[in-house]
Amino acid sequence: MAGDLFITVIGNVTEDPEQRFTRSGKSVTTISVAQNTRVFDRQSNEWKDGDVVFMRCVIWEDMAENAVDSLRRGMRVIVYGKLKQRTYDTADGEKRWVNELLVDSIGPDLRYAVAKVAKLDRRAVDPRDNDAVAQPSAQTDDAPTEDRELVGVGTDDQPPF
Repeated sequence: MAGDLFITVIGNVTEDPEQRFTRSGKSVTTISVAQNTRVFDRQSNEWKDGDVVFMRCVIWEDMAENAVDSLRRGMRVIVYGKLKQRTYDTADGEKRWVNELLVDSIGPDLRYAVAKVAKLDRRAVDPRDNDAVAQPSAQTDDAPTEDRELVGVGTDDQPPF
């Protein structure tokens, strides 16, 4: 973690998420997020669009599948992750650089949208069963508190909500 550059990008998804699978079967989804600035022009006394930064975001495994199910083109999102730069050679032998954001967290920007969250019940999935799929939990925020089981509080297994 030392020396890694973590950033937060708030912007709009420019196209529907694209999901692929590695040779080993891991899910990877990519999206592009456009973040543009607004600049106040004192001469015209109005706000104008400034420069746009497009950030390619790479999302892995369970979060990749959740992103495909949840995100669509045009949605305003908040993305947090590690900024990485990698190089590759083109067919013409030219060296190219690309910046990517390896996503740790992503979600809708609730300033501009309403989201209905369905918590996944990962305890119902046997980790040794490669064909199993985590299902949304029937538990909602308005369920009685005594019916809720606080599993993994204080650990990284389950968030405490």
